[in-house]
Parts: sequence; structure tokens; C-alpha cells
Amino acid sequence: MALRASRWDWLNADVSWAAFDPIAYIDHNYLYLQAGDAEILSLIRDHFSGHCPRDRGRSIAGIDVGAGANLYPALAMLPWCDEIALFERSPANVRYLKSQVKSYADNWDQFWRVLCKNEAYGALDMDPRARFRGVVHVEEGNLFDLMLHQGRWSMGTMFFVAESMTSSREEFDLGVECFLRALAPGAPFAAAFMEHSHGYQTGDHSFPACDVGMFEVELSLKRFADDVKTERIESQTRVRDGYFAMIVAYGRRNSDGDIPQSDRDR
Repeated sequence: MALRASRWDWLNADVSWAAFDPIAYIDHNYLYLQAGDAEILSLIRDHFSGHCPRDRGRSIAGIDVGAGANLYPALAMLPWCDEIALFERSPANVRYLKSQVKSYADNWDQFWRVLCKNEAYGALDMDPRARFRGVVHVEEGNLFDLMLHQGRWSMGTMFFVAESMTSSREEFDLGVECFLRALAPGAPFAAAFMEHSHGYQTGDHSFPACDVGMFEVELSLKRFADDVKTERIESQTRVRDGYFAMIVAYGRRNSDGDIPQSDRDR
């Protein structure tokens, strides 16, 4: 789908994603576990543990869309998946992710400990690094190309991507749609968004953001998802200036791809 930029839009294709600095991003956001991320982790671990089968009779493929330099969404899917694709566009982020597959850095242990407060994670029958190494692979690609792979994955995450790759509301909505259409009917998912973000900086480079709040997030999800819950995550310590709060949304991909259950029942 071709998008037309207004004079105020900074579209995804306009951004130099090769300039993204994953090390600076990690140092600022994920070197230490922040309260907001701990709260998000608690919500999504309990969501996944309540919606993923404990008696595994089939292979489960997961995807983290726009993984960037953040491993905790993949860690949240780790007990459930036989394979996890870290889907990423930025060449610098792809290199970082590939460097983590064999043995991820120590800073991610604090995120895993939060997940392990749920027995489904704590009961994992092998070292999480070995599990990560065995099931995770990095796949370079553009989010919008996921339209070519509809229904391919049985579980999915997308954290701080759709609103942090463009200033266009139309492109934001399309990004959410591409993510959810890539999931099979019934697939549990979790997504996170920066609320009313004004853009952000990584290293020496600035990147765009789309100004969205709870209403826009819920509207973008409702055509493609059932049982959606949205939570506003506020923390006394913000990771940066220029946003109001974080929003986490979780639910299941609906069965027909367009009409939420509440509307189908009318």
C-alpha cells in the first residue's frame, strides 16, 4: 500500500535506520531493569502463561516484530516456542541481535528473573541461554513485508515499534495491522507503545514518533484482536523526555482478521 506523506509526516522510508545505535540504546534503556519494564514483563508473562498450552502437542512459532536491541519480548515467549524469529530492519540492530543468540549479555538476566516469578518460566527444564540459542534466529526484514506472511506465527510481540518508526498515523495503523495479520487465529500477542511520544534520540541521531494514546492504540487493535486489554504504565522515573507514559496491550488474534468478537456477537 502506497502512503502519501503530508508536510508534517516523517515516514518510515525516510529514516536512516542504519544509523541506529543499539549499544547506546541499551545503555540508556536496558542496562538496568526499570520499573516500567518490570511492570510490563509481569503483565505479559501472566498473559502468555494463561493462554499458551502447557501440554505441548504442536510446534509453536513466535515472532518479535521490530526486535531492535530489546531481548525481553523474546524471553517472554521462550518457554512456549520451538522457534522465535527476531524480525528487524536496522542492519546495526540485526548485528547486535545475532551477537546475542549464542549467549546473551548479563544485563538480560534481571529481566528473566522477573519472568521467573511465574512458575511457567521458573520451571523451564534447561538454562535459558541454551534454550534461547536453540530456538531463536534473526530475520532481517521490513515490518510492512509481513503482509506476505499472513497467519504464519502462533505467538507474537511488538514492543515500541509502530509508534516509533514514523510520525504518520496512517503508517502507525498499517504497522499494527501487519503485525496482527502475521499471526494465526487465536495466537496470543503482546504489544507496547510510547504514549504521546514526540520522537527520540539514540546516539547522535534523532528518530520519529507518532503521537498516539490509549484511544488510538485500542482503535488500531480492535479489528484484528479479541479479549484485548490495555494498561497504562506510569513510572516516577521516565526513560527519557518527550512522552507521557507507556501502554501495553495484550490479547489474542481474532479468527476472521477484521471483526472483533464483540461486534460479531451483535
